[in-house]
Amino acid sequence: MKLNELRTLGRSGLAVSPLTLGTMTMGNPDWGSPDEVSRAIFNSYVDAGGNSIDTADVYGGGRSEELVGQFIAERKLRDRVVLATKYGFNGEPGNPLAGGAGRKNLARAIDSSLRRLQTDYVDLYWLHLWDRVTPAEEVLQSLTDLVHAGKIRYFGFSDTPAWFATRVATLAQANGRPAPIALQLEYSLVERSIEREHLPAAAELGLDIVPWSPLAGGFLAGKYTRSTDGAEGAGRLGRPNPFGDSKFSPANWSTLGVLREVAAEIGRPPSQVALAWLTGQRGVGTVLLGTRTEQQLSDNLASLEVELPTAAAARLTAAGAIDLGFPYAIYTDEILSSAVTSGVVVRGWPR
Repeated sequence: MKLNELRTLGRSGLAVSPLTLGTMTMGNPDWGSPDEVSRAIFNSYVDAGGNSIDTADVYGGGRSEELVGQFIAERKLRDRVVLATKYGFNGEPGNPLAGGAGRKNLARAIDSSLRRLQTDYVDLYWLHLWDRVTPAEEVLQSLTDLVHAGKIRYFGFSDTPAWFATRVATLAQANGRPAPIALQLEYSLVERSIEREHLPAAAELGLDIVPWSPLAGGFLAGKYTRSTDGAEGAGRLGRPNPFGDSKFSPANWSTLGVLREVAAEIGRPPSQVALAWLTGQRGVGTVLLGTRTEQQLSDNLASLEVELPTAAAARLTAAGAIDLGFPYAIYTDEILSSAVTSGVVVRGWPR
């Protein structure tokens, strides 16, 4: 697989690279990259054949969007890249009207993003986080209006419940409106909760999964070793970050052990093996890469060269498997064939 071997996202004609450049590190003074390093990362990605860029209005307080817009303009690449950004988080602390999924904040957010990005349209617009208040009908109508106004081309949902995304997609299909094309969710060898509901829902509705944090904040890159205090390592999980120390669980250390074994067997770094496993999962459209250095980007892009043996991929899948719980554990081939269908193959289950 190559970076310039594009794939369409969901049931759409939007063609993206298998690895997307995530820019949460750009403009972030705590654990991000200086502006010139960010420019070098951007240039290296597009020079390698990548065409998909992901940012958000809250990354770096808007600075990430400014940098991305600047980098695209400098190289006159607007019509050669798929540009994605997000809305939903509050942009003005203390002002409840400057956050959420509603129409008022949506209008404010998209205009502010377009100004920072130096463009008049966004290729893919994500609802970053549902506010638990705005009804699906309002979200769909508001995003539809942006499509008709030419401000966005496509849209998707990030970190939303499966039922909410399903309702919006169903309303769109039933009423002939633009429908979401993808779900952006945390997914990796050590975070597989979306396999309960989101993956089956996405498959049924024709949505692709766009995983974020595919290396679990660097945990799967092998940067950390287990210690009596939890972990030792120089990655960002040891500094202020969105995950805290949640990745240092006994189950995750066990999965990391299997990952290291497989990586040693095939002669590849753990990070590349973890990315190769994820890129090859059914339903995954494009994987978000968050890098702070050009070397990290280069190492991650090399994951596209990794061909995982079938047995090795199965070991990794088994190592990080989650307890599906009730009622999902019922829907396995073994249980359905013996207790329900009497040997008939149930198409599509499990997805």
